[in-house]
Amino acid sequence: MQIPQIRIQSQPALIGLKTTQSVQQIRQPKAEQSIQQPKADMTISTTNGVLTIDQTQAWNDMDLKSVIVRTEEAAQLGREDLLAGIARRAQEGDQLMRIENGGNPIAEQARINSGDEMKEWNIGWIPSAGSVKLNYQPAKVDIDVQVNKPKIETTPRNAEHTYQPGDVEVFLKQRNSLSIDFV
Repeated sequence: MQIPQIRIQSQPALIGLKTTQSVQQIRQPKAEQSIQQPKADMTISTTNGVLTIDQTQAWNDMDLKSVIVRTEEAAQLGREDLLAGIARRAQEGDQLMRIENGGNPIAEQARINSGDEMKEWNIGWIPSAGSVKLNYQPAKVDIDVQVNKPKIETTPRNAEHTYQPGDVEVFLKQRNSLSIDFV
């Protein structure tokens, strides 16, 4: 036996999507910067060192004396010889005054006054130790530095931003349908 049949065939609706991507661009330009470093201001002042050398004593020790020193020495030696001569004559006069005490003062005085004493001799051209006197005042150096700070100038740049929005397009890709058949 044949039973009638109902055949139902359905087709759903399909939606299609068409998308366009969004585009975003961000660009950050570099900032402009200017840096200047002025030189430091520096002044240097120097006081020269002073060296003094006094070799007067060394020259005197080597008997290379100045005229002034020789004159002073000669005057001093003359004064000493004069006083020694006065003292000797006074002593000889005292001895002659006491001739009655005995002895032969005239012959004794003649013998003493006629002979030269032994002279001392030494190397005369070598100066004594420490006869050259040195004095030194060291130099002074004053350094003055003025530091100059750097000059920094900065110009910032804003970011460049571009944006293209995306899009979504919705469309019907397939229509829905329903078919019914009787067999």
